[in-house]
Amino acid sequence: MMKKLLEKVLVACNGSDSSLRAVKYGIILSRQTQVQVKVVYIVDSASIKQLTLSRFMDPDEARKISQRLEEDGKNILEHIKLLAKSKKVNIETELRDGAVWSQVISAADEWDADLILLGGTSEGNNMRALNRASVTKQDSEIIGSAHSSVMVVREPHIDQLFKIL
Repeated sequence: MMKKLLEKVLVACNGSDSSLRAVKYGIILSRQTQVQVKVVYIVDSASIKQLTLSRFMDPDEARKISQRLEEDGKNILEHIKLLAKSKKVNIETELRDGAVWSQVISAADEWDADLILLGGTSEGNNMRALNRASVTKQDSEIIGSAHSSVMVVREPHIDQLFKIL
């Protein structure tokens, strides 16, 4: 018997509107196709460390920011669990620490994800929108380095679809 094309979907979330749209897309996908969904939030300690080494940030300030980001991540993941529960979908969540792009790829590899979902802007499909930086540098690293398929979620009506699910 042939393996299903999608069984496990990993969603990278940083709390932004676009990443929360990707989370909602993952929840809808799970509800419609019964795929397993895992949402990861990465505390970007690599950037904080770089700022500290470059003396743009003192170590005490870096520690406080890291703690605040970790707390934000925990709160965001709790909110996401409630979103999934409201749609009767079970999801996994994970808080990780390090360089965002490498941690997303590591999480996907360790979990054997078939697909990684990233949030993207929903500015339309015209050439002007395509010429703008519609994905972040970290998203580009994930897209270029991932061992599984990557999808950038641009669905502009995801909130309405989520409400009627």
